[in-house]
Amino acid sequence: MIFSGTPRAAGALRWPPAALALACALLLSACANPGPDRAPLAMSTPAAAGLDASADAAALAPPQWWQALGDARLDALVQQALQDSPSMAIARARLEQAIALSQVREAANGPQAQLGADLTRQHYTANGMIPPPVAGHTYNSANLQASLSWSLDFFGRHAAELQAALGQARAAQADAAQAANVLAAQVANAYVALARLHAQQRVMQRLLEQRSEQLALTEERVHAGLDNQVTLAQTQAAVPDARTQIEALDEQITLTRRQLAVLCGQAPDAQATLAPQLSALHAGEMPTQLGADLLGRRPDVVAARWRVEAAGHGVDAARKAFYPDINLGAFVGLNALGLDQLLRGSSRQIGVAPALRLPLFDGGLLRAQLGSQRAEQDAAIAQYNALVLQAAQQAGDAIASLQSLARQQTQQAQAGAAAERAYDFAQQRYRAGLGGYLVVLASETQVLAQRQQGVDLLARQLSARIALMQALGGGWPGDGAPLPATAATATTTAAPLSNNR
Repeated sequence: MIFSGTPRAAGALRWPPAALALACALLLSACANPGPDRAPLAMSTPAAAGLDASADAAALAPPQWWQALGDARLDALVQQALQDSPSMAIARARLEQAIALSQVREAANGPQAQLGADLTRQHYTANGMIPPPVAGHTYNSANLQASLSWSLDFFGRHAAELQAALGQARAAQADAAQAANVLAAQVANAYVALARLHAQQRVMQRLLEQRSEQLALTEERVHAGLDNQVTLAQTQAAVPDARTQIEALDEQITLTRRQLAVLCGQAPDAQATLAPQLSALHAGEMPTQLGADLLGRRPDVVAARWRVEAAGHGVDAARKAFYPDINLGAFVGLNALGLDQLLRGSSRQIGVAPALRLPLFDGGLLRAQLGSQRAEQDAAIAQYNALVLQAAQQAGDAIASLQSLARQQTQQAQAGAAAERAYDFAQQRYRAGLGGYLVVLASETQVLAQRQQGVDLLARQLSARIALMQALGGGWPGDGAPLPATAATATTTAAPLSNNR
């Protein structure tokens, strides 16, 4: 409807207030019906996931949780990965897109102003609706107009749509944090794996030397008639077997270095000389209790919670789509047939254009859209519940592994100490002339086996710690103090055995 400044015609229809109220009531009663309301799915509680809701986790862990491992080289690699990795670039681009979409929604809710200018040269038909003298001639026509429009949010639909868009933007921000958390854990795990391979390689190098010494002694004994060819063949087979294991470790070291370089956004061969030390990494203390707040700060759980809230606003917006939509518009400008007439005062035009849109019968479209939004909300809640359970499982599994590994390290430390004592006794008997050197080498075999096991246990402990820090969204309050060196750690970091023959 367009209103101009002309006076109202005589006898124009006037609506009394009572009639207007009755008309509005009839319109509202005839509008599309959203149907019965229903409650969404229930969100998971800490107790449902087996968490201690009373645990004090108010102090958030530092975002750079990997620094608790105590290796400056690892810190530099993680920082480089977070800066240069393509996966982080993708996460940042998705975040920027979500923010831009929320800004588009926010801008659409405000007043919109436009300025338009049109120029047309047209030959008007002599047989059309336009009468002479325009008919049958060619004229220039021009229009210069400024317009203003505003969709009034009486029922809060636009506000709900904006909150839904903002919720998705916040979820994208949490997704970016989750991508950083996962990438940091991948880099840390690859770094620990590389350190383990180097430690195993050092043990295997000594094992190769020991088997070579055993072969030399066995060959001497066979030549002296003190041993047979069966023993010699068995000893000969042990040497290439050790070389094969060393070569396999070399292959794994190369592949792990390449994996680590790609995770950091580098060329595959950029870390060809990286050789971390397992002893430089620290496995800190575990939390005494696992609180709901610790899992609640996980980026993926935060993102799921924001998506639940955004979906709730989406349901609210779909429900309010059943209400009237009121728009206000106004324009002012110049319009003339002939450019010489455009700037005259008589060419001005001005008007207002209020509009009311009320859904009456839509074939169930709005109700279907509302049902879709409700289903999306239920799916978001179900996703949140699943993530909470998964987070509780991951954290619980990591804690169980750390507890078991601590017990295994205690047992391994005892076995390693016993193997070291046996090796010392064998060396003493050899020096005293009471035993052969083959007995010393056999005793050393047990020591090397315990060192290999100690290396594996320490690497597994570090990996389990990384998994726990990742599961908790980045460590826990008070995290960062390294544990005192255990007997297992001391065994794995001892100096290589020397040739005492």
